[in-house]
Amino acid sequence: MRTSERDRAITLRKQGQTYSEILKAIPVAKSTLSIWLRSVGLAKKQKQILSDKKRDAALRGAQAKRFQKEERIRQIKTIARAEIGKLTEREKWLIGTALYWGEGSKEKDYHPGSGLVFNNSDPVMTKFYINWLEDVCHIPRTRIQLTLYVHDTKRADVEKIKVFWTSYLHFPKDSIAGVYFKKSRIRTVRRNTGSLYCGTMRVKVSGSSALNRKVAGWVEGIAGVK
Repeated sequence: MRTSERDRAITLRKQGQTYSEILKAIPVAKSTLSIWLRSVGLAKKQKQILSDKKRDAALRGAQAKRFQKEERIRQIKTIARAEIGKLTEREKWLIGTALYWGEGSKEKDYHPGSGLVFNNSDPVMTKFYINWLEDVCHIPRTRIQLTLYVHDTKRADVEKIKVFWTSYLHFPKDSIAGVYFKKSRIRTVRRNTGSLYCGTMRVKVSGSSALNRKVAGWVEGIAGVK
């Protein structure tokens, strides 16, 4: 009986089957199988079959881990969104002020009278900021000026990038007043130059020097400046 099983195991091995596959067909101890097959030589074709199977198994394992990770991330974000709930008007006001504090231009003593200017490459943040201008600061869209900054390596994608921004921000297609190209440094290793790259959007509010000072006061209020 054992001789028959051993011969069958050797045949399966020469066909390019893995130890796991053979053990499913022949239920013996793995140590026994190793003894039976230790002298079995494999041709190049059989070795390639085993190599392909190992590679496929590794890919399936990596894919399963990636799906598990993505599911964990999705669950974490779902719970976190529920924790935030619906923002109050005061919360929107404070969040928008904090955003401008971090990403907006400030009036300088040597350059008085500067208005609100906000620069960011994150479309979601930029959209939130524009909504804040409209809802909290009561700025009409006719006073909001958009300017796009793109790396010169993406010149060929400018029109596509413009369509993305105007569509996402719900602005007319011709609302981007200008496009400026930034020269890339040859030695700089950039990771955001692929299909997800959308440049940097500059949002300026015309005639907003007084509002800029008011926002500066809000920032000082948040910071506790006396």
